[in-house]
Amino acid sequence: MNIAIFEVQTWKQEFLKKQLKGHTLLFFEEILSKDNAEKAKFCEVISVFIYSKITKEILRLLPNLKFIATQSTGFDHIDVAECTARQIAVSNVPYYGENTVAEHTFALILALSRNVHKSYVRALQGNYTIEGLMGFDLQGKTLGVIGTGHIGLHVIRIAKGFGMHVLAYDEKRDAFLAEVLKFTYATLEEIAASSDIISLHLPYNAATHHIVGEKLLSQVKKGVLLINTSRGGLIDTNALQAALDEKRVAGAALDVLEGEELILDEKQLLHYKQPNEKLEELAKNHILLKRDNVVFTPHIAFFSKEALERILITTAENISNFTRGKISNIVS
Repeated sequence: MNIAIFEVQTWKQEFLKKQLKGHTLLFFEEILSKDNAEKAKFCEVISVFIYSKITKEILRLLPNLKFIATQSTGFDHIDVAECTARQIAVSNVPYYGENTVAEHTFALILALSRNVHKSYVRALQGNYTIEGLMGFDLQGKTLGVIGTGHIGLHVIRIAKGFGMHVLAYDEKRDAFLAEVLKFTYATLEEIAASSDIISLHLPYNAATHHIVGEKLLSQVKKGVLLINTSRGGLIDTNALQAALDEKRVAGAALDVLEGEELILDEKQLLHYKQPNEKLEELAKNHILLKRDNVVFTPHIAFFSKEALERILITTAENISNFTRGKISNIVS
């Protein structure tokens, strides 16, 4: 089968060649666009990343196309309705970084709880005093997990390994999982009042916008740590700033910032070849980042070798299944 794969660097091409033996493969580092669609017009299958916008115009230039495998969880870069009308199937990569993000979450927690970042900055300055660097044990502390999807559940598993108590919030509750993993479901207010650390693991949408705002932050246990590896818009930045000023929140560790439109989506970062000037500007100017009790990482919670390989493996599996007459991880 003729397969065109766009937005793939050399190492990914070599990886996919091993996974898709027996097919005619065309690789392109650039995005799929109307300017180069001619190169794939004989292909039955294409694979793209989120930079490639698969519009009606593009689809008209691909008369033999039967299947699209996007190398991402999101698929809003593809005109799914038009694909359905043209009987073109679309598959995605629904999961690839649950444990990856969960591990980064605990890296951030430990950076705050044991003052790792403060110690590092002091060492760079030639200051090796330990005054003000006393941390605290995670064992016996209460972690509030807001969102118990795949990532949130991984966070809970790790927390139990540290000997932590876990409260969890989710609109959909699973009593069996709660019993097996030994955590307790709670309301947002209960989590705020009882948690020593709160970690966010929700998708961002209209319902979750500023879910951590002035009201919730006014109810938190004094000295709580706030961790966000999800989306910046979950937190009202002004409200967090006020809570830090008033010492209701002792510290925050953020892999994302509000103003997400200035930060490339995590999947876009995989293919970004130039310095991320917008991210640098945002980071430099963001008032939160001037605090020594705020830790920031530039949207890298998902960014591990294994996670990237899982994306490729699932994409290859989606393509292979289609060539055998089956469709996996279908979105259309």
